[in-house]
Amino acid sequence: MARKAAHIFTLLRPKQWTKNLLLLAGLIFSANLFQFPLLCRSLLALLSFCLLSSCVYIINDIVDSEEDRRHPQKQHRPLAAGIISKKEAYIVIAILLPLAVGLAWWINTYFLLLAAAYFLLSLVYIMRLKYLVILDVFSIAFGFLLRALAGGAAIHVEISPWLLVCTLFLALFLALTKRRQESVNLDENLSMRRSVLEHYPLTYLDQLISIVTAATILAYSFYTFTASQSPLFMLTIPFVIYGIFRYLYLVHKEMLGESPEEVLLSDTPMIVNILLWVIISILILYSIS
Repeated sequence: MARKAAHIFTLLRPKQWTKNLLLLAGLIFSANLFQFPLLCRSLLALLSFCLLSSCVYIINDIVDSEEDRRHPQKQHRPLAAGIISKKEAYIVIAILLPLAVGLAWWINTYFLLLAAAYFLLSLVYIMRLKYLVILDVFSIAFGFLLRALAGGAAIHVEISPWLLVCTLFLALFLALTKRRQESVNLDENLSMRRSVLEHYPLTYLDQLISIVTAATILAYSFYTFTASQSPLFMLTIPFVIYGIFRYLYLVHKEMLGESPEEVLLSDTPMIVNILLWVIISILILYSIS
């Protein structure tokens, strides 16, 4: 029983929940981190999206189970490996989805609508958009935008347009590097490659990655000019530049990038850099609030 529960937990892809931390951006950058009622509401919003995104991952695994069995890494997923049956997966969805929707409804109507939009976008991505060149990475990026907007909606805080632009470019950066690594990892097994990867030559991907890298740094730099009344917030720019450069190093040198959450959770310099960025950002933002 304990082993089955562990496999079900793996099915939820808890490492992917790190993406939902974006919902806390509105709380942190509006200088409300230490407002206990708003903190609790933001954490409930985070929980709602974690449950919702897990339902999305399960549906994706159900749809792709046959293809995943031929993939060198994905074949170990519970559904592809036959450890969890499709019937059991549907039962998990039937439990988690009402909980996620119920939480979203309790938070507020606007948050519920954004959560519904995220879920519907994810379903369309699974069924169609992930097979369409360029639209696939944009749909992933819009999923991140909806997370950021939902985080603000949960506590009735307006998200800075520059922060949204930065989120869009950063999400495109992660999606494109993921596509690049998927293509490289399966370069010798063309039969296992997703059809959309045929439309992404490495030279083309590298050009797109270069564009969004520069755009991300510029967007974040402009955001620092407006995020705080203090010019000291610009001191966080080097941490963002280092983080992007470090990520590109890991993609090109260590052949990582297919699973962004693993890069962010396993690379010590990256973890230290993110922690320093968070600590310095909070110190600057809250020292003048």
